[in-house]
Amino acid sequence: MDWNTMLSYDWGAMMPEFIILGTAMALSILDIFWPKHFNRRKLAWLAVTGIILAFFSLISLLSFETVSILSDTFRLDSFAKAFKLILLLGAGLIILLAESYEPKEGLKEHRGEFYYLFLAALLGAMIMTSSGDLITLFIGLELLSLSSYILVGIRKQNRKSNESAMKYVINGGISTAITLFGMSYLYGVTGSVNLGEMSRTMAGMTDGQLLYITGIAFLMVFIGLAFKIAAAPFHMWAPDVYEGAPTPVTAFLSVISKTAGFVILLRIFLSLFLTAPGDAIGALDFFEKNNGYVAFVSGVTIILGNVVALRQQNLKRLFAYSSIAHAGYLLVAVTTLGGGYFLMDTVWFYLLAYLLMNLGAFAIIQLLSSQSGSEDIGILAGLGKRSPYLAMAFTVCILSLTGIPGTAGFIGKLNIFLGAFITEPGHYVLAGIMIAGTVVSYVYYFGLLVQVFFRPPHIDKLIKVRPGLFIVIMVCIGGTILFGFAPNLAFDFLHNHFGDFKDFISSE
Repeated sequence: MDWNTMLSYDWGAMMPEFIILGTAMALSILDIFWPKHFNRRKLAWLAVTGIILAFFSLISLLSFETVSILSDTFRLDSFAKAFKLILLLGAGLIILLAESYEPKEGLKEHRGEFYYLFLAALLGAMIMTSSGDLITLFIGLELLSLSSYILVGIRKQNRKSNESAMKYVINGGISTAITLFGMSYLYGVTGSVNLGEMSRTMAGMTDGQLLYITGIAFLMVFIGLAFKIAAAPFHMWAPDVYEGAPTPVTAFLSVISKTAGFVILLRIFLSLFLTAPGDAIGALDFFEKNNGYVAFVSGVTIILGNVVALRQQNLKRLFAYSSIAHAGYLLVAVTTLGGGYFLMDTVWFYLLAYLLMNLGAFAIIQLLSSQSGSEDIGILAGLGKRSPYLAMAFTVCILSLTGIPGTAGFIGKLNIFLGAFITEPGHYVLAGIMIAGTVVSYVYYFGLLVQVFFRPPHIDKLIKVRPGLFIVIMVCIGGTILFGFAPNLAFDFLHNHFGDFKDFISSE
């Protein structure tokens, strides 16, 4: 490829990625050359500045038509723009969490590394959203995964952190191998790694043996990605990793990593198994014959996540199983792919709502655990008396996670529930499991509120909230309430800027 061809591409479409990459490089250089006595906590504000610049550069790209670079190796379409907004918003809030993080031991000397490793993971997730090619998808996935492994074990002197990092690396390696195995089959039956070309090839596929191999590929890719989103029975790493990782990393895994997992799941499934050009009905039939796996996993994930959470006394383990249950709710939406592009709105809104309510809860948990040195449920005891404002903020997050009306979490669950009924044929069993799982979740979620309002405080120490943490709490609570009472603000924004996501698949 000559130089003129390279210059002909609209590289401005990659401006958010370039900004994140440049910020990560600047942070790494500063961390290496600045004196050891310099407080690395200040680097967080440079990282936040880079994320804000990337966010506004993405806003400026919303009016752009679909941009394809190097045959869809990078693809800026409505799907990419919509999910990058969630990734950048979540990343900015998590960096503020990290700036306010004050562990008893083990992070001071590595705080600078945390910020640029986090940005590298964010860059990997953003690349995944804009990938129209299996190779780029896999590169983005590995950039996210490798950075995550290091972040989980960044407290090198902490045994739980070491154990969780080891488990995460082993399980992550297994999931990567299974995913790559499935991708290799997809390449073998289509002769291409471009999702658009693969979709067109699969639409006209009639050979029974090739369809059988495609079914195996579907299953392998789904199993590999089920590890990434912590869906049962491939969830076993999540509770230990969530418990052992620093709290900002746990928040990152529950929000950014999970969002990225569903991004790659939607990219592959919608591209190859639903919206294939030509004989689209054939592709849909193929998906409906194979999505029994997805339906089964989503049901098991909801049941296991909610039931096992009932027995948890460690807050981060409890939220790990809560995260598993929420992955199950999202998989119900994936199961109802036949509902069309309504799915995209549903998943996007639920991930946005989950980001807000989960990060708000983690911000308060981090604040209390840093003060007490414990992550047990008991640290919530008496919060209503010690700090009524924090108690109310935590209550809003918990009510949203539970799915109480007036919160964004309720609207998110309602959309998925309605989607299960609208789809033909209706997924009534999954809808019933969703209701049962939500009812079970009342027990452990409201158990946290019992600690907050009906248990005496163990300590009376004044709670001081750092500015970064205050910003996170206010944004999360404000967003949770706003989108709970006015969800149309989010859906109108989606429809006005992204339409019905018709540019999801390349028409070239």
